Amino acid sequence: MIDYSKERERLVEALVEEGVIRSEKVKKAMLSVPREEFVPLEHRRWAYVDHPLPIGHGQTISAPHMVALMTELLDPEPGHIVLEIGTGSGYQAAVLAEIVAKQDPSRRGHVYTIERIPELAEFAINNLKRTSYINYVTVIIGDGTKGYPEKAPYDRIMVTAAAPDIPKPLIEQLKNGGKMVIPVGNLGLQRLLIVEKNIDGRISVKEDTYCLFVPLIGEYGWKYDYY
Repeated sequence: MIDYSKERERLVEALVEEGVIRSEKVKKAMLSVPREEFVPLEHRRWAYVDHPLPIGHGQTISAPHMVALMTELLDPEPGHIVLEIGTGSGYQAAVLAEIVAKQDPSRRGHVYTIERIPELAEFAINNLKRTSYINYVTVIIGDGTKGYPEKAPYDRIMVTAAAPDIPKPLIEQLKNGGKMVIPVGNLGLQRLLIVEKNIDGRISVKEDTYCLFVPLIGEYGWKYDYY
């Protein structure tokens, strides 16, 4: 029998030593969310190997170091309203919800997450229900490149698929003083961008590490006929 709690602790400590996890809130979230509950059963034994894993439909759950890194760059806080583009298995949404809502429910933070593939959305909903994060996460089926204007503006936006450019609707739905993390580039290599909108609404963009994500498909992303 695999002791997943021990495996989780071992991985998180390694990410702390490597400097990927830098804050106590991200460390606590990564220790709290059971990644093994967000991967298909046939891959569960590798839940705490620091690699992406297939979740079906040509999609993957990001490697733990990338989840931790993007969460650190996004810097969510308790009470934040967060939009995630690319639900996948629901793991990243759960990590975000742990910080913005579950650790301090009185602050009423929430994560809205959009998935374009209905079967994956259902997979994520079941995972979030089983781990009790569904109370803090709303899963929407749709075109994530259009965002979710119904609950805008957002304190934070995280995009977990690679865009050819920053989708205009996501910039518009970001709150003044808010921050977005998004991989942008070509289909072979991208770079994580940190997009900040200052209190006056002006946009600044900083570059971080190189990365490789599945494509962000939609009206303001890549088109189906590119593959």
